[in-house]
Amino acid sequence: MNPQLKEHLTAKDTWIRGIFMLLFAVFLSVAKVVAAVVVVVQFLFTVFQGETNDNLKQFGAGLSRFVFQTMMYLTYNSDDKPFPFKPWPDDAEEKPASSLEPNDTAGV
Repeated sequence: MNPQLKEHLTAKDTWIRGIFMLLFAVFLSVAKVVAAVVVVVQFLFTVFQGETNDNLKQFGAGLSRFVFQTMMYLTYNSDDKPFPFKPWPDDAEEKPASSLEPNDTAGV
């Protein structure tokens, strides 16, 4: 067997990351279901109250960031493990340009 291949196959860090990747793949599946519930409940709020629920919007934003961070980790674009190994992403993080107010010219 090629010594370099043997070294890659026995690298403990690679196998540990693989275990974390499986764990985060499961988390991603759960997040998909949770996101679907948030979508339906937010729609129902809009139908029955005529406006969205701010708490659900904030949670949805955090969930979206969690999914993004998880995908970055799973695709080897980041070595940082997402929640629960770091704090839950919140609204304090940078918002996308599409969330700028109509009178805000910072994105122009």
